[in-house]
Amino acid sequence: MANKKIAKKKKSKKSSSKGPDLLKLAKYVWPLERDILYRPDRLKYVRKLVKAEECVFCCATKNISFDSLSLYQTKHSLIVLNKYPYNSGHIMVIPRRHCGDLLKLTQEEHYDLHDTLRLAMKALNDVYQPGGINIGLNHGATAGAGIPDHIHYHVIPRWNGDLNFFPLVAETKVVVESLEQTYERLLGYFKTRTKA
Repeated sequence: MANKKIAKKKKSKKSSSKGPDLLKLAKYVWPLERDILYRPDRLKYVRKLVKAEECVFCCATKNISFDSLSLYQTKHSLIVLNKYPYNSGHIMVIPRRHCGDLLKLTQEEHYDLHDTLRLAMKALNDVYQPGGINIGLNHGATAGAGIPDHIHYHVIPRWNGDLNFFPLVAETKVVVESLEQTYERLLGYFKTRTKA
């Protein structure tokens, strides 16, 4: 009797160490059902069907307004909202000069850009109190830059339980506030800051 119990334990350990039969499991989850958020306005952007006559980031340097999505400007840098945010509070930090190579910025431009990046992080911490922040710079088209001729840092607040960094690839992402609401929240913060 004891030998049967030991044999049974060994058999159950073997089957559990293999894990579930993935093929059997796959028939219940494939094809994966997804929620779909239709955004036909992004098609032209994604496919690059509309060629901008002027760089969208250079347009943002003209003035601080919701139309340009510009929130804050210094002598060499600016902070703008991302028109297609990954999360509430998604902003970008950009050099004023049209430049696609971080190494081609002057030392003064480089320092100003990174001081502005720190200010952007402080703003998100103070206004949104996130659990963390993603900062990303895709340097060049091959690295994934959507606008490779004008470098820009993405600064994205994150909270426990939100979805992965690029949820548009897999599942629906819900951004809980409109661009107008994000702009108003952050503009009040930046209005109190002295510009260089």
